[in-house]
Amino acid sequence: MALNNKTVAFIGAGNMAEALIKGMLSARAVSPRQIIATDVSSDRLTWLREEYGIRTAEDDVTPEHADIVILAVKPQVLPDVLREFAAIIRPGQLAVSIAAGVTTKYIESMLPKGSVVVRAMPNTPALVRRGATAICAGSCATAGHMADARDVFRDVGSVIEVPESAMNAVTAVSGSGPAYVFYVMEAMIAAALSSGVPADQAQRLVVETVCGAGELALHSAEHPEELRRRVTSPGGTTEAAVNVFDANNMKKTIEDAIAAAVKRAQALAR
Repeated sequence: MALNNKTVAFIGAGNMAEALIKGMLSARAVSPRQIIATDVSSDRLTWLREEYGIRTAEDDVTPEHADIVILAVKPQVLPDVLREFAAIIRPGQLAVSIAAGVTTKYIESMLPKGSVVVRAMPNTPALVRRGATAICAGSCATAGHMADARDVFRDVGSVIEVPESAMNAVTAVSGSGPAYVFYVMEAMIAAALSSGVPADQAQRLVVETVCGAGELALHSAEHPEELRRRVTSPGGTTEAAVNVFDANNMKKTIEDAIAAAVKRAQALAR
């Protein structure tokens, strides 16, 4: 693997950073000594250091010592982070941003000329190594840099490369997508409870159903529409439910919701 001799630094050590750290270590892509983390919370860094054996500021190392730097901060604080990072970035050092809506062009404008930037959008199932991450290249990123970025994210799930013009849509579909699924799960659990299913069993049934349907769609060559039709017998219980969805224009509601998320990602863009 391309990361076997490379050091990876995280600026920002929240949940997504931890998911990536855990994924790389679980896959043995790197050793704990090859990971550096920085964060505004010293308590958070101490916990990560003790939990995973990685290096932090306590070890007298900073992101400038790394081959790859993951910018794992919120879009609102990224400009300040970039101003500080610009003073220490080395030529050829790969910067990977996971900040929603922030373009590679903006990041490059904040860093020294020729800086290598890759933009990525992972999602929270990366916490259990089932994430879906989209990546796109900045103007100076080579095929080798993109391979390094793929290696970081493939340890927590699947990785696809997309044009940057699609990244706001990716953010709305897969970046925010888990929340939509959880929202539907909430409603299914509530319906199960109101129909008399015990609470512990209701949640388990819904979770297992969603996981199973996802696995079926993942491993099937058929479109989800066809998979749905196979379950929907004429005059049956599933058809009765689907008819209510159609009567309430559920597909249009979902499309409108995702369009709103795309618009918000565009508003966050720099």
